[in-house]
Amino acid sequence: MQTKQAITVLSALAQESRLAVYRLLVEHAPDGLAASAIAERLGLANATLSFHLKELVHAGLITSRQDGRFIYYSPMLEVMSELVGYLTENCCAATGQSCAPSSRHKARK
Repeated sequence: MQTKQAITVLSALAQESRLAVYRLLVEHAPDGLAASAIAERLGLANATLSFHLKELVHAGLITSRQDGRFIYYSPMLEVMSELVGYLTENCCAATGQSCAPSSRHKARK
């Protein structure tokens, strides 16, 4: 991931409703949810939700697909993995220590 893309992704998530939408979609990965279900669960007006979905699509965090009359949105989990990798790629490089998560943290859900 390049710095400019990381800034775009972080900027998209730096808003309460968009972060809530993304987290909800992650819960329902990989299939995602219909826009109407997202609006209902988060209590967002359709116009407001449409704006936030557009921002998340533009950032590459979610994708959409049409199924009949409904549009379903799904998270692009690989983009978040790339962001985490970008943010941590030089972790502890200056100290020479390991930044790898302990097995205790891996086991938590």
